Amino acid sequence: MEIWQRTVTALAADIRDGRITASEVARVSLDRAERLGTRLRSIATLDPDRVLAEAAAADADLAAGRLRGPLHGVPVGIKDICDVAGYETGNGSRLTTGQSGPAAADCVVVGRLRAAGAIVLAKTETHEFAIGGPDPTLPTGPARNPWNLDHYPGGSSSGSGASVAAAIVPAAVGTDTGGSIRIPSAYCGLAGMKPTYGRVSRRGISPLAWSLDHAGPMTWTMTDNALMLNAISGYDAGDPGSAAARVPDFLSGIDAGVAGLRIGVMAGWVEDCAGRLSPEVTAALDAAAGALRAAGAEIGEWRGSPVQDFIAVNRVMLLAEAFTVHEQDFRTRPGIFGPFLRERLAVGALLSAADYIQALRRRQEMIAEFAAAFRDFDLLLCLSGASDAPVAAAQKPGTMLSGLNLTGPFNVTGNPVLSAPCGPDAGGLPASVQIVAAPFQEALAYRAGRVIERALGARDLRPDIAFS
Repeated sequence: MEIWQRTVTALAADIRDGRITASEVARVSLDRAERLGTRLRSIATLDPDRVLAEAAAADADLAAGRLRGPLHGVPVGIKDICDVAGYETGNGSRLTTGQSGPAAADCVVVGRLRAAGAIVLAKTETHEFAIGGPDPTLPTGPARNPWNLDHYPGGSSSGSGASVAAAIVPAAVGTDTGGSIRIPSAYCGLAGMKPTYGRVSRRGISPLAWSLDHAGPMTWTMTDNALMLNAISGYDAGDPGSAAARVPDFLSGIDAGVAGLRIGVMAGWVEDCAGRLSPEVTAALDAAAGALRAAGAEIGEWRGSPVQDFIAVNRVMLLAEAFTVHEQDFRTRPGIFGPFLRERLAVGALLSAADYIQALRRRQEMIAEFAAAFRDFDLLLCLSGASDAPVAAAQKPGTMLSGLNLTGPFNVTGNPVLSAPCGPDAGGLPASVQIVAAPFQEALAYRAGRVIERALGARDLRPDIAFS
């Protein structure tokens, strides 16, 4: 197996045991970043000299008997709204690209990855401030989907998703305020975890909407994802939203299966979206439920408030909070923003305090509704979206407000949600489902994700571009 085809878990073991060096891995990843990253427009910043120096230092440490941690020498991509010491945080925006200078320190997530031994290979492309959409007028991107370059890789962590799917890096960090870990993971065929709100620190990451923002890992496999979440989880007193919750070993028990678990298919939301869903996404949901049933899970149905209510609350809160982040620049120089972000901030500016308070009130009811659901079920199974990866040219500024966002509801509730790949659909594009767990029960979601991955995930398949 070629170096670029190996998982995080395999690379870490090979480096630790001396079968390959961190420098060899870095050179392969840099070559792929320079060749494929250009075609995919998935890389925002690349500094080969820095990467090679860090890899050489990792090799020297290992030669001296100093194993840094479980990710020693493994290259990772970091979404370009996350601070990385010595790199500019461009945010995909003219406002900060070429203007902000290098970050003085790593964000907490990057600091924890480094402590585990990882090497930052590149900053990955992002939508403008993680909300602006696939805007061709901006300094980087928009990224393309490696499974079909005419299609959208999804969400503002699109550069991270495309880079992992094309095996430029084996893992990347994404952020998620309305689905931007899970949407590109679904569209690019990855495992993507939006952890419980507060599980992973956001300190040092440019905010989008403080009460909805999450950070998490995007990887090719479930075990890699759990390994990454092990590294980045934990309480941070510097993040007011951080939760002082025990961090388990997410890898422990990942292969325990789902026999005896009660899993509720979110059938009510499928019915709410009648006429707007492609057959590919409903087929993926049925196949995932079938795989879990075959593995011994008890499958039932869950019906709650209409999905449109959840979507509305997410949009009101997200747009109102995003406007407060950017209000000064929006009022004084709106032209600095691209058309996608400018339109979305304008909607946020029109929302009233009453709108926001009503959304907060409804949010608490929704959190309580899901708490009740997890008294009946161990996990919930949900559609990832209304379709597989759409054509990139169809993405326009207004599509955020009219689209059917089935990921944003879980930013409202704060539950952990795992995007689980179900292999390619009939059109050759990745299919996926969401696995929803009770707060701080990510490990249980990984168990179900592992079952689906083994039954349907086709982890031996990569997009053709990965082999070029």
